[in-house]
Amino acid sequence: VAVLADLSNQSAAKDLIDRLLSVIAQPVKVDGVVVQVSGSIGISHYPQSDDVDPDQLLRQADQAMYQAKVAGKNRYHIFDTARDASLRGQHEHLERIREGLIKNEFVLHYQPKVNMRSGEVIGAEALIRWQHPDQGLLAPLAFLPPITQHPLEVELGRWVIDTALTQIEAWQAEGVDLPVSVNIAGYHLQQPGFVDDLRTMLAAHPNVPRGYLELEVLESSALEDIALVSAIIEASAALGVSFALDDFGTGYSSLTYLKRLPAQVLKIDQSFVRDMLQDSDDLAILEGVLSLATAFRRRAIAEGVETVAHGEALLRLGCDLAQGYGIARPMPAASLPAWRQRWHPDPRWTHAHCLDRDLLPLLIAGVEHRGWIVALGEHLDGKRDAPPPLDHHQCRFGQWLDKTVHQPRHAATFATIETLHLQVHVLAADLLKRRAHGHDAEAQAGMAELHALRDTLLVHLEYLLKDDPRSLATSSGGGSNCL
Repeated sequence: VAVLADLSNQSAAKDLIDRLLSVIAQPVKVDGVVVQVSGSIGISHYPQSDDVDPDQLLRQADQAMYQAKVAGKNRYHIFDTARDASLRGQHEHLERIREGLIKNEFVLHYQPKVNMRSGEVIGAEALIRWQHPDQGLLAPLAFLPPITQHPLEVELGRWVIDTALTQIEAWQAEGVDLPVSVNIAGYHLQQPGFVDDLRTMLAAHPNVPRGYLELEVLESSALEDIALVSAIIEASAALGVSFALDDFGTGYSSLTYLKRLPAQVLKIDQSFVRDMLQDSDDLAILEGVLSLATAFRRRAIAEGVETVAHGEALLRLGCDLAQGYGIARPMPAASLPAWRQRWHPDPRWTHAHCLDRDLLPLLIAGVEHRGWIVALGEHLDGKRDAPPPLDHHQCRFGQWLDKTVHQPRHAATFATIETLHLQVHVLAADLLKRRAHGHDAEAQAGMAELHALRDTLLVHLEYLLKDDPRSLATSSGGGSNCL
């Protein structure tokens, strides 16, 4: 053990260690025989951000020396205190989760899944929470990431499935008939003996009807053996357990999974749903996923329905099933039966009609216009470098408007829409001019007038959407099937 004192910085230590290794590597003569050895040096620095005693310093240097040996001959390795702290923190976190399982600190909250058109509550998704004694109720992102692909992930996953089965039985005893879906990690799903383990858990809950447990696997999960996972899903189906592909559309293998995995439900990721009212690309992805679900004979359910408008747009696309904060937040199991009795769908949902495919461009046009207004507002707020196209023929809504072929009966409505659209662009140009002259407050105040024009224009678009679909056509053509 060598203690190097009064070093000004780590660079000075490096120079000294390099010289020391060089000296060690020099050949020496022993009893007339030339011998050459190499050295491996482990280094630990003092002081550190945490208090350490001499024994800890020696252990750190010993660990660093082992790393130097692994790396090759005649090397040194500096003990990484930051990495060590991270590893110790992760270990402590894992142990705390294991302790939480033993002490029953974890709970499941349930988010209802509904048919927005009929009002039927079709099930609930079980979502894990940690009722931490010091930090309060913790969401999954606060504690799940560090256990990814760790045996504890399997242990926690088994607890979730067993607890959900227990809750289904409890609801059955109360006369509450409600299927439950549970999130399962790809790592857990691909463990040897998964199906046997699932069979054992189901046998321990004989009062759970077949088909009342659904397992949701993330579409972005690292499923290493698709053939194996497909066989697991089929074997689980024989036990009465169905599967859903969660967050569908966010991974790189969506079409492969859709083709090769016999999951019966596609859960459309909330990121596409959340922005569908102002991002035409997200709306197009939604429409594409729904078309895929129809083509592959799968059910689709939308996540992230936050407002009545989100639900109405989904219903128009032909997606009746949904969940999200606009319906209900996740709640304790005891609260769900009463919520179920109280809940009724919004009248706009029950009266929403599924759009004819010919009207999809009209729906997209409204989204494009909202998105254009949002982009302008972001530019005025300094959140966007360039404004959206100011020429009313160049924005996407203007391009749609220019190519639309409408029936004579809608001539007055389209004339009004064209006038409003031009007024929007004229006002937008004026607001940008005010901002350019340093009148930021006036420009911001003018956004209220712009929003009023937007809303009036959208009312007229809404009239066209609710009118007889056969009375409007666009140059894009298309069939007459519902989306």
